[in-house]
This record gives sequence, C-alpha cells and structure tokens, in this order.
Amino acid sequence: MSTKCRVWWPQDLSSASSSTSLALFGWLISRSSTSIDIVVAFAYDEEFLSLNSDLSSLQVAINRAREAMPVRLQDKSNLTLLGRCVGSSENVCVMCKRDVADGNHKHPFESAEVSHHKSDSSAKSIKWSCGCLQDDGLLKQYKHAYSRNSTWIQLVQGGHIYFSKEACLVPTLHHLHWNGKMLSPVELHVMIYEKPRYCSHHFSIGSYGFKSAPFSSKRPKWIDELCEKPKRIDLDMVIVAINSSAAANVVFGKYLRAQKSYTQLSVLRMLLNLMVRLFAAVVATFSTFLYIVLQSYHQFAGYGSKFRICGAIANIFSNTLINFQLRCHQILYWPIFLNDSALRSQACVEFAEKAALRRHSLWSSATIDVLLGNLLGYALLFHIDAVCSLILNFATHFTDDVLRTGCVWLMGVPAGFKLNTELAGVLGSLSLNAIQIWSTLWFLAAHMFYIAIRVVALLGILCGMTISAALIMDMIAIAAFHVYVLHQFVGFFYSLQIEALTALWRLFRGRKWNPLRQRLDSYEYSVEQHVVGSLMFTPLLLLLPTTSVFYIFFAIMSLAILFLRTLVQIIISVIHDTPYAKIVLWLVRPKRFPSGIWFEIMDSQRASGSSSERMLQDKNTNPINSVLLPLFLRSNVMTFGQVVIPHYKNLFSRAQEPSFASAVSGILTGKSIMARKSEVPRKMPWISISFKDYWFLCYCAVIACLQ
Repeated sequence: MSTKCRVWWPQDLSSASSSTSLALFGWLISRSSTSIDIVVAFAYDEEFLSLNSDLSSLQVAINRAREAMPVRLQDKSNLTLLGRCVGSSENVCVMCKRDVADGNHKHPFESAEVSHHKSDSSAKSIKWSCGCLQDDGLLKQYKHAYSRNSTWIQLVQGGHIYFSKEACLVPTLHHLHWNGKMLSPVELHVMIYEKPRYCSHHFSIGSYGFKSAPFSSKRPKWIDELCEKPKRIDLDMVIVAINSSAAANVVFGKYLRAQKSYTQLSVLRMLLNLMVRLFAAVVATFSTFLYIVLQSYHQFAGYGSKFRICGAIANIFSNTLINFQLRCHQILYWPIFLNDSALRSQACVEFAEKAALRRHSLWSSATIDVLLGNLLGYALLFHIDAVCSLILNFATHFTDDVLRTGCVWLMGVPAGFKLNTELAGVLGSLSLNAIQIWSTLWFLAAHMFYIAIRVVALLGILCGMTISAALIMDMIAIAAFHVYVLHQFVGFFYSLQIEALTALWRLFRGRKWNPLRQRLDSYEYSVEQHVVGSLMFTPLLLLLPTTSVFYIFFAIMSLAILFLRTLVQIIISVIHDTPYAKIVLWLVRPKRFPSGIWFEIMDSQRASGSSSERMLQDKNTNPINSVLLPLFLRSNVMTFGQVVIPHYKNLFSRAQEPSFASAVSGILTGKSIMARKSEVPRKMPWISISFKDYWFLCYCAVIACLQ
C-alpha cells in the first residue's frame, strides 16, 4: 500500500532555483504511516547554519520558536527539523559517487538499513545507510542529539517547472524515513502555498457567520457512521501551522542571531525610544484623568440611584444613559484591546487578524460616531433658529390640526357612525382638557427648547451622534407624553370592556376559564346569572363603538410617535453595528477575509537539457519512483455581503415573531404599547482598579502598539 505524503511547501522556496542544500523546518502532522502531512515553514542554508550557529544555539532558537506558537498547535505538533532539500541533482550524484568509491555498487537509495543504538536516555540515535546524513555536519549532530523521532525527509529541487499563475520549481521526493524505515512507494502531493503575512492575507477553511442548519428529523444511520470515521487529514491543524509559519521564521531568526551578536543602541534609536516613552506617558496621563472622571460619575450614579427622583430621571432618559455608558466602556477598555498583542496571540496570522479587527472595530466605530456627531452638532448650532422654528411649528400643527380637530370630530358623527353622545362628550372633553394643559406647559417652557437643542448639539460634538440621537428619542417621548397618557386612559376603559364582553360571552356558551390549567372548562350557570349577564352585555356592547373610535384614534397617534422613535433607534443600531474597519479593509485588501480554500492543479514543463541528462536526473532525484502531484493552495475571498450582513443579523432579529405577535395582540386588546429601550452591543464589566494600575496599563498598551 502506497503512502500518501502531502508536503506543504512555501512559494518563496520555489520562486528561484538554488544550488545549495537547505535545512527544512516545520511541523509533522500525521494520523498514520499511510497519511503524512509535512508543513514546511521555512528553510535555512546549511552552510549559513554551520557558520553562524552551533548545536546549542540551534536548539535554543527552535525551542523559543516552539514556545511562541499557539497552544492549539503545540498540543498537536512541535516545530522541528524536518529534513533537507538538495538544491540540484548534482549534490545527489556526489553522494552516489562517494558510495561507489567505498565499494558499495548498489544504489544508495535502493535499500535502507537502520541500526538503533540504545543509550541511557529515552531518545534513540538513528543511523541511516542511505547517505542523507553521511557528512559530519550540524544537521547530523542535531538529529542524533535532539531528535526523538526517526522521521526524515529529503527533497530535491527537481527539473520540472510548473505553471499556474506563477512559474514555480516544485521539489521532488528523494526518500522518506518513517519510524526508522524508508517508505516506498510514496504518493507525493506538493501543496505550494503563499506564506501568510499579517495585514496581507491568510488561509481559513471556515466562513464567517456560517451555522449549520438543524436537522428537522432524525439523521440517517449512514451519516452518523460517516461522521464517526477517522479523518485522513487534519486540515484544521495544517491551516493553523501554515498561518503560523511566518511568525516561526521571525522568532527562529531572532534568537539565532541573538546568540552570536549584540548590537548597541545608536543615539538616534535611543532618542526615538525616549520620545515613544514620553508620548506613552502623556497619553496614559490623559487617559487616567478621564478614568478618574468616569469613576467619579459611576460612584455618583450609584449613590443617586437610591433616591426616587434620580430613578425617575434615569427612567425618562434611559436611552441616553445606555448609550453614554457604552461610550464610557469604550473609553475605559481601549488599553485592554490595544494591549492584546502578545507574541503567542500574534503567532498565527488568523488569530492576529481577528484580534486586530476587534481593536479596529472599537476605535473605528467611536471615530465614525464622533464624526457624525460633529456634523449633526455643528449643523444644529449654525441653524438653531431655523430648527427651533420648524419644530415649534410642527408641534403647534400637530396639537391644533390633528389632536384637537380629531377629538372634536369624534365627539360628533365621525364618518357617519352614530355614537353615544354622552360618552363621546365625556371622553372628548377629558382629551381636550389634557391637550390644553400640555399646550400651556409647552408654551411656558418654549424658551428652554433652545437650551435643549444646544445640549443635543454639544453632546453630538463631544460624545457622538448615538448619544445625541438617544437624547432626541427621550425628548420625543417627553414631548408626546400627553398622547401617551390619553392612549393609556382610553385603552384602560377599552380593555375593561373587551374583557367583560369576553367573560359574558363565555357565560352564554356555558364555559368558564380555568386559570390553573390555562384552558376553558364546561360549567353550568344559573338562570339568575344568565339574566344579569344579559343586562350587562347589552350596554357594554352598545358603548363599545364609542370607546373603540377614541381608542383607535389615540392608538394611531401613539404608533406614529413610536414609529418615529423606532426610526431613530434603528439609526443608532446601524451606527453601532456597521463594521467600518472591515469595509475599508475589504476594499483595500480583500484577501484579509478568506472564506474556504481550493487547490489549483499546476501544468508541468520539462526543464531544458539533453535526453541523457534528463534520464540521469530522473534516476537520481526520484529513486523510489514516487508519484508527484503538484497543487497550488488558493483561498476564496468573502463577498461584501458576507462581510457586512452578519453584523446586521442582530439588528433585524430584534423584531422577532413572538414580540410582533404580542404587540398586535396588545393593540387589539387595549394593552399599553411600550417602546423598547435602545439596544446596544453587549457591555463589558465596569473597570475598578487603582489609578496607578490604570496608568501603567495605558502606558504599556501604547508602548506595545508603537513597538
């Protein structure tokens, strides 16, 4: 049975041919000896490693690179020395000639003898007779000293050029050792991938916002059996390793160079470092001042909530307080989001991109909010007279031409319907008196309206448009308070009539409501009960049209005001939920938003040379007759809708079917129509640390960001 070996090869190692031997570093991810995944992260020239490092420094660099990798990857596989890649077939021929000179006329790769030398340690020293580690070089010393497995791969930069969108030199498998044995035959799949870079691109096999649909019925048995079968390839871990390859190369090179040289900081660099620390101290001081102010506000709000008048004010301006608290959380939590740049979290490009998007979403949402608030605020300040005149004229028109005219019309014969004159007169008089009282209060407080507009403008300039819009919502509720009271008043009598008529109708049908079992049960009523029920049912039914027309009128007015407040609430939710940073990044670099992978089969072209040279090259570069299938790893890119729509799901899911059905039922039965409070993204716990700790947190966040 042939072994399937998948080598994930970086594109930068295939962009140009090399005549030197390369030491390959990466991860070995395998489920069995018949399915092996070798992820090559980076490669170093053997001569460079021998000249610039020794055995201990090489191991230290590998250990430091391992520690920097994600925990998920460390649990599955560790970064190690995988093998070597010979730059050309000439190097292979040198090994062949060496074996012939020693008297071994067999091909050095036709068979492999493995001898195990036991030692006191648990590790085993492996010695191969294939010739891949005959030289007493650094790789052989490392393999015998530190390697705990007997897996080794040797590749040859072959004589085939493969074309997809780019021309690539694809390596061929020379031989593969697995548990001390050379595997043959081997089906080699070379997956060439473009090395992921932060702020450039990465790979992901999932899709944002994707959720599997639940099964409506029991799944077939064969689906469960298929899911229980072991996977041939751990593609998730392979993608994590590929996304961590660039960070592994950086950390490895950093510690490898740090073992040999130490450069003193120049004067310019020291001056730059001093300026960075001074800037961080200034930002931390200003942020700590805001932290002190917000902590004082939080303590004052907690103390004031004990008084009823403060609780009433908080209920009136509930939407403003909710959005203001959200802005306070954004101000307090900025150093925590900015300081989320640990080496391990940044090792995998996918994880680093997600952390960066969280940081960008915080400041971008606040920035756009403040910009829109400045536009609204300055527009109100520059045209405050026109805005006040427009709103006052609208309020006068709404009061005189809509409310008063409507009540007078309902007291007569509305649309030709004959109503109860006495009841219509009572309801109409009460409504007109309430409207007149509120109009008088509105006229007396007209001079304060200019102050309210200025407060809205200043809040928009300083805190953002969402807080100004929330204050406008609360001010609309205050201005329409008389409509709300009249709707509740008429709705109370309407609901009593509906409930009484419903109960009397059940009496005529011989039914009685069982509150314990929540159902209608049969019940035998007496003759006296039927007579009393008939006497009550008739006047209630005849008075219902009069109450209904007043209730419908004020319900329409309340729904119109509720619609206006809901429109403002939708604007607030859109400002909060819009992913501004993702939209800009998608327009600039759409590859930063992958959505699945696919493989492109590459076309082959024979390298130039005579036929005898090509035959000799094939014999030396592919001695175990491995089957080569080169593929290029590609990534799908998310569409604009896939980026934006998941963020608006919460916005549209707030109007759920149960709430809509309950609202319709409440309108028909005369129950109160309550406007939902402004819904904002989930708030985080309030920060309660000392001023010194918060200053140090802000200082470290700025330093980590600038470095």
